[in-house]
Amino acid sequence: MTVSITKLIECPRDAWQGLPNQIPTETKIGYLRELIEAGFRHIDAVSFVSPKHVPQMADSEEVMRGLAGALGHMSGPPEIIGIVVNEKGLERALALPGVTTIGYPYSISAYFRRANANMSREESRRLVVRLQEATQAARRNLVVYISMAFGNPYEEPWGPEIVADTLAWLKETGVRCVSLADTVGTATPKAVGDLYKAVAAGAGGTELGVHLHSRREGAAEKVLAAYEAGCRRFDSALGGLGGCPFAGDELVGNIPTEIVVETLQSRGVETGLDLARLGPVLELTERIRAMNARDAAERVN
Repeated sequence: MTVSITKLIECPRDAWQGLPNQIPTETKIGYLRELIEAGFRHIDAVSFVSPKHVPQMADSEEVMRGLAGALGHMSGPPEIIGIVVNEKGLERALALPGVTTIGYPYSISAYFRRANANMSREESRRLVVRLQEATQAARRNLVVYISMAFGNPYEEPWGPEIVADTLAWLKETGVRCVSLADTVGTATPKAVGDLYKAVAAGAGGTELGVHLHSRREGAAEKVLAAYEAGCRRFDSALGGLGGCPFAGDELVGNIPTEIVVETLQSRGVETGLDLARLGPVLELTERIRAMNARDAAERVN
């Protein structure tokens, strides 16, 4: 018996943003095309943020323009997510027709909110309202990530009730897609399952997913904990690359997509992907990682 899963979201943007050296624009475009060829239908591809703070994403417009040819030939093009953290980023994203979904990280940590977007809670909430209005008017989708949903290392108030209250406010604002983010990768499998269960009861009418960071050895257990708690939307990145450069600690990568697929298939879940199709893209992922590490070492020497 197979069970269908709602969505797998591949996250090369998150995978790339913490790498030390700039990935060539043409390499990014080619990689995104390979993902589409491999069957990925939901891709967190680009972000529209200050190149001063995230230089890896300085070429997002060029990447999207280069990808436009591949998207234009498809009868049902994939969902392309572009991350923004302010109104300027929103304007840039909406200027590109290939960006179908705007993503925004809404932090429940005051420290992380300042580090990531330099905003107060009130400013961040006003931006969410603006994003909801603008995406609705432009017929684009919106996903809001609740950053630090599973706790944080900054000695700030945290609890499931804070996450639930945030989700309730997002629903009231009109947001219909929310992802719970373990921004610093500290959640245990039990914490993942417990939090998801605690807040999912109030998520009616909202697509609720998880964006987990984890070291490889703990990834499968976290995926299963979320799935068994009812989650049907998973963000991940091939090879487990990624991590937030503003978290203030050693980067912990994304949940590896290959582990997500293997783990869910072991439970009879049909993901729409198979490991044979993932193989060539995994090899390309490793080549990009190795090339970046080599270039960084050469710069040091």
